[in-house]
Amino acid sequence: MVVYRHATEPTGGATRPDRSDISLFLDIGQGAGLAGASGVRPFLPPLLAGALARGDVGIDFSGTDYGFLESRGFLLAVFALAVVAYALDRRRADGGPRDPATLVLAAVALALGALLFAGSLAEGRHESWPGLIAGVACAALGYAAVATLFGRARRRLEGGAAGLVTVYADVVALALAGLAIALPPVGIVALVAFAALLARSRSGREGKYEGLRVLR
Repeated sequence: MVVYRHATEPTGGATRPDRSDISLFLDIGQGAGLAGASGVRPFLPPLLAGALARGDVGIDFSGTDYGFLESRGFLLAVFALAVVAYALDRRRADGGPRDPATLVLAAVALALGALLFAGSLAEGRHESWPGLIAGVACAALGYAAVATLFGRARRRLEGGAAGLVTVYADVVALALAGLAIALPPVGIVALVAFAALLARSRSGREGKYEGLRVLR
């Protein structure tokens, strides 16, 4: 078990955080960003993280229990799921929140978010199991705040315009994943932004329903 502590050094009476604490913060930021990005769109974040990890560029899962995240088999499986998901997106007309394909996609997003967060902690040689729980929570926040927003926009549009919404969602997910790897604190900022967006969205819907009740 890794023990985290603050080391006190005689630098003018001030305390300076231990390197392990800084490392933990950065790994949490990276994991939160990757998990949140997976909640927005589940496939590109693990593909990006796995591809970079294979080259040890900013992230490296090798030597941990989550080394499979950069394995060729896992990445091919995620890519295959992405192809199937995109094919279903083009065929289904509704894709509402209770649509079976949408529910499956959400479940995949939560699972991948959990693995990426846990893998980020394991990479820094920290206890990884809390990342499974936190990853689900971060992915769920990303899904509720952003993925559902894109989903509502997609249902209002038709044809190529609806397809562009999916592209925008992929761009957002890919950009967030890349930033979380390059600048881990961005992951924490993204979660705060997701929470604010979700609160604002719910407040707007409640105001709309209240207005409808007044009209009645």
